[in-house]
Amino acid sequence: MKRIKEIFYSLQGEGAHTGVPAVFVRFSGCNLRCTFCDTDHADGVEMTDSEIVAYINTYPCEWIILTGGEPSLWIDEAFIHTLHIGTGKKIAIETNGTRPLPAMIDWVTLSPKFGMTLPSSAAEAANLRLQRADEVKVVDIGQDLEPYFHLPQVGSNTLMFLQPCWVADSAEAEANEKRTVARVLADPRWRLSVQLHRKLGIE
Repeated sequence: MKRIKEIFYSLQGEGAHTGVPAVFVRFSGCNLRCTFCDTDHADGVEMTDSEIVAYINTYPCEWIILTGGEPSLWIDEAFIHTLHIGTGKKIAIETNGTRPLPAMIDWVTLSPKFGMTLPSSAAEAANLRLQRADEVKVVDIGQDLEPYFHLPQVGSNTLMFLQPCWVADSAEAEANEKRTVARVLADPRWRLSVQLHRKLGIE
């Protein structure tokens, strides 16, 4: 059984697959408590793997996105195999990177957090348990950004995304966006991730 907050069909609003239709499987719970987290993932319902597959198959898209919370708390290789065989879709995951992932995941988005203390030392970076990251997505709260380029999961093909920290206050949100745009322009190794779903008012 898996504890699921929600399963929904929408457009990916962040990172390399922005604008791509996908089924989002949002798992409940997280092993971190980031003060800037914008997702309500505390509760959920118990679902079997077959129930999850059946729900996903009601949608016509190519991609499944496992998100949360922290999806690595709930998944294993058998579950990933079941999703691949049962749906025929590609699987992406959004993870904080503090736990190892099963094999056969098609796209890995690493969003390292560690609460409000983001990686700023070799010791903190060593807490990451991933073997690879296809993209790194960093929430910009004004921290030193250079250490992200030296994570062992970052290779020559890893895409680096910097994302403004979302807040409900519109003036503060606009200020955050302006700061992040300026930081990307100053360091073109970054790409801007804009949370398209918020701009469009969709889930």
